[in-house]
Amino acid sequence: MTGPDPLPWGDADPAVRAARAEAAQAAQAAQAVPVGADVADGEDERVARAALTRLVEPGDAAFGRAVRVHGAARLLRDLCGPGPLPVELARRDPAGYRVRLGGHDPRADLARIAGLGGAFVAPGDPGWPSQLDDLGDARPLGLWVRGAAPLRLAALRSVAVVGARACTDYGAHVAATLAADLAEAGWTVVSGGAYGVDAAAHRGALVVAGRTVAVLACGIDVNYPRGHERLLARIAEEGTLVTELPPGAHPTRYRFVERNRVIAALTRGTVVVEAALRSGALISARRAARLGRRVMGVPGPIGSPSSAGVHALLREPGSVLVTRAAEVIEEVGLIGDDLAPVLAGPARPGDDLAPETRRILETVPTHDTLSTALIAREAGVAPAATRRHLDVLAGRELVDRTSKGWRRRGGA
Repeated sequence: MTGPDPLPWGDADPAVRAARAEAAQAAQAAQAVPVGADVADGEDERVARAALTRLVEPGDAAFGRAVRVHGAARLLRDLCGPGPLPVELARRDPAGYRVRLGGHDPRADLARIAGLGGAFVAPGDPGWPSQLDDLGDARPLGLWVRGAAPLRLAALRSVAVVGARACTDYGAHVAATLAADLAEAGWTVVSGGAYGVDAAAHRGALVVAGRTVAVLACGIDVNYPRGHERLLARIAEEGTLVTELPPGAHPTRYRFVERNRVIAALTRGTVVVEAALRSGALISARRAARLGRRVMGVPGPIGSPSSAGVHALLREPGSVLVTRAAEVIEEVGLIGDDLAPVLAGPARPGDDLAPETRRILETVPTHDTLSTALIAREAGVAPAATRRHLDVLAGRELVDRTSKGWRRRGGA
């Protein structure tokens, strides 16, 4: 390690001396924990990143920039000592980070995740989903992952299905159906493991034995919400749980907000099933748009507050209305290969008739009869041509000729 980075303060400043003294006390308290000593003695970057997930809140771009420039191991050594922080963090109080140093050993966290059958995945690892690099310096320092499906593989063809926690029966039904159809088509359904639309999406994928990923705003070993203990356990057995927070970490409002950026970056597109005007699901969608991902919304009743946010989203440039899995796949799939079938109403006899023949058919009455001459006059078609068209229609069993003239069949 080279000499310390210059800082815009001096030891003559009493406030600086006080801050340094506080930092020294925090570092001394941390000496009982193997973090600083082990990493300073040459621990690898992954262990350092695992340690840093306890010190830094998700989405901290300035800290991410410092890690990119100096490396996680050096930054952790700086945090464990009483000295200054790198210039990227010069405006921050070191004690704000150092207060979290004591009491945790990254090796214990790594052992904890391994005991659960999971792993810590860092940028550059074979299992790292490279699409998260689109977040730049705000990308996760690493991910704590647990599940049957490798995250990188599961996320290759993935769609986020998100929406209101307090969703309606309509929202739950749409989310479950959409997720089941996406999963059956080979797509991974990603959501946040919360109540409402998230839970319906996860369950929809699981019921058809499809892949689903839950991105958590807490530690991988924390059951939140408590009512989803069984659901999260099933996702761990059949899908994947993922978080950027270390074992034991509890959720906060800020962590939920920043969790949304991971959902947005991990997937090819985000579908908002139901959302009010103020909704975390809309944050996911707008972050997806800024990352160049596809943004889709499912319409609801125009008077429903639960769909007002979706309807506002659909008025924004780039948002697309979808009602079924095939339309979602058309948006996020390969251009030209994943087109949704065109929907059409029920076919009717005579839909394929030429325009003039159809005009003749529409002139023939259903409950009365008309002569060839009157039909020709009403339709504005020459009598000879009218007779030919009527013969064609009779051959198609769309009209009948009677002794009094022509009558249209009831179903025509």
